[in-house]
This record gives sequence, C-alpha cells and structure tokens, in this order.
Amino acid sequence: MEPVKVIIIDDELGARNLLKGMLKEFCPGTEVLDACADLPNGVKSIHKHKPDLVFLDIEMPGHSGLELLDFFNEDEIDFSIVFTTAYSEYAVKAFKLSAIDYLLKPIEPSELEAAVDRFRKKTKQEKEGLGVQVEYMKQPLANKIGVPTQNGVKFIDIQEIIFIKADNTYSEVYTTTDEKIIVSRTLKNFEDVLRDIPVFVRVHKSYLINTNFISDYVKSDGGYLVMNKKHHVSVSSDKIDAVLKDKIFVRR
Repeated sequence: MEPVKVIIIDDELGARNLLKGMLKEFCPGTEVLDACADLPNGVKSIHKHKPDLVFLDIEMPGHSGLELLDFFNEDEIDFSIVFTTAYSEYAVKAFKLSAIDYLLKPIEPSELEAAVDRFRKKTKQEKEGLGVQVEYMKQPLANKIGVPTQNGVKFIDIQEIIFIKADNTYSEVYTTTDEKIIVSRTLKNFEDVLRDIPVFVRVHKSYLINTNFISDYVKSDGGYLVMNKKHHVSVSSDKIDAVLKDKIFVRR
C-alpha cells in the first residue's frame, strides 16, 4: 500500500511536532513531507510536494486556514483537508470547504486514526468509481457513469444529467429526476470523462451543461442560460456563440 503523503500547516511549533509524532506512532503508512508555520509557506509546499492529505490549522496569523483553497485553481485541488483547531464553531465552515474531517485540539489518537482511515476509504471509493467510469465510457453505447458516494458507487444515466456545478473539490450533479447528487470529484474530472459526448460543454468555470436541456438564453445580468425551464446557469461571454450555434429560440 502506497504511503499517504502528508503536509502539516500550523503556526505553533509544538502542535506541528506533536502531530508529526502522533502520525508516526498511530498512523503507520503516512509520510509527513513538510510542516509549515503559515499559510503562504503551506501553499508553496503543497505546490512543491503534491500531498494527498493536508492537516490544516484554522486560526493562524495573517491568513485563516479557511482561505487555503482561494490560492488554488480548481484543477490544482487534488488533495484532501483535515482541519485542526481548538475552536469548534469553525466546524460548519470547514465541512463547507470539503474537508475530509475536523479534529478538535487536543487531538485524540483514536480520532486521528479514524480521520486517516476515512481518507483512505474515500480515496479507494474514488478510484473504484473512476474505474467504473472509464469502463462505461469505452463502450460504444455507454449510457451511464459511476460516481463515488459514501456507500459505494452510484450509477447515473447520462441522458438525465442537466448540468454539473463545481463546489470546490466536490461537484453537484443535477438530473431530470430533480435529484442533486453531491460527488467528491472536481468538475474537471467530469469534463474529462464526458469529453467525447458532444452535448456536454463547459460553459463557465463552475458549470458543465448538457446542451439538450437549454431552454433559453438571457442577456441581462451578465448573461445566463435557463436549463430545463427552471435552473439558471452562468455562461462565459466567449462561450455563447459556440453553445447556441445549433439552437433556435428567442434570445431575450
């Protein structure tokens, strides 16, 4: 089993050293590549070392740990985050930023072990889900993709996908069944998987759409598409002509 590559970001030297020691003692199979004292150096270290997992303190001078993802483009976020802090009120914000876990200081060994185990399970599910996707996309009449969920793999009918919206390292898949499926995969990953299906087009940094479901294009408010007569989706100005070239309807 490949080691889990780890970076620690915490402004307290004692906290960094303690966590390094705990990972070595209680989480065999993890490898601490670096331990940084602030967010800017942590960002540099992530770019350099390409970790699997980042243990990130929230309360630090200069920058909050909650700002970490602001320093990365969507396709650069290929790591998971475990927030570490003494302030439990940050828990909700942490999970909104797609943290794999949230550990309250002082960290308990059993909770640290559980967090690393959850990361391993999440990674395994994503790999299995990707394998299912590749298998289906190679078939000439493929009509489903498999996406990882907490309980395994969910199969989605491609023809039922209206659009997919980016949400940091997660994506929200909207379907004709009025279902919103949250998937621990970036929008770029979906774009790569669906690349050979012409109706799927990346119209904005946050949206990948199925052009079959475009109901209208509205020029006001910066321009947006109405999908399936009810969902409003932002569209970049340089994508409009390409998206609408085969569509015949009144543009408001």
